[in-house]
Amino acid sequence: MTSTVPASLARTAGGSALQAVFLDMDGTLVDTEGFWWDAEREVFADLGHELDEAWRDVVVGGPMTRSAGYLIEATGADITLAELTVLLNERFETRIARGVPLMPGAERLLTELAAHSVPTALVSASHRRIIDRVLASLGRDRFALSVAGDEVPRTKPHPDPYLHAARGLGADPTRCAVIEDTATGVASAEAAGCRVVAVPSVAPIAPADGRIVVGSLEEVDLSFLRTLITRMN
Repeated sequence: MTSTVPASLARTAGGSALQAVFLDMDGTLVDTEGFWWDAEREVFADLGHELDEAWRDVVVGGPMTRSAGYLIEATGADITLAELTVLLNERFETRIARGVPLMPGAERLLTELAAHSVPTALVSASHRRIIDRVLASLGRDRFALSVAGDEVPRTKPHPDPYLHAARGLGADPTRCAVIEDTATGVASAEAAGCRVVAVPSVAPIAPADGRIVVGSLEEVDLSFLRTLITRMN
């Protein structure tokens, strides 16, 4: 977990009940969920196996260990989890080296949060090596903190990543808004007590108490996030 500003800045969200905004990375801010699936397909093709398209919904949004372990078991590939993790990260890094496309509305939202000094954290199940490459494109100065999947005892769908982010910014999780694109990420944020905006990228996500589902980040702005907190408390 890395932090770039003092935790005291966690109280500068314009005087509203909103204390911080946490954003997932793949499929939420950057259009890379397809990159991961392509990397998985290519690596397993090299191993002599074809992935079933139906498995995509199973592995999306989860930690590398879960996704890779599932695919090893499903295909019967003769490779260890550690070996596969290295291959997948390397293949994914090759893809994002060509550029990282932003999701619609991501640039505007990040700019607005920064302009209003809202403490913002990037919280991802991806490994630190991947996050750092993406941060170079997104702009490190836009995030007070980032949390990687290989830096917490348990990553998504467990609450640990979002609890780490809240502690790092000195914020109350119940006064933090989370933006996620997968059921796994939503489960993690809700388990931590955060309010959630779901922007489904691959599989549908149903609305629920404390959760709002939108079509894209173009429907989300600071006023919307503040309202999410105040009407839920």
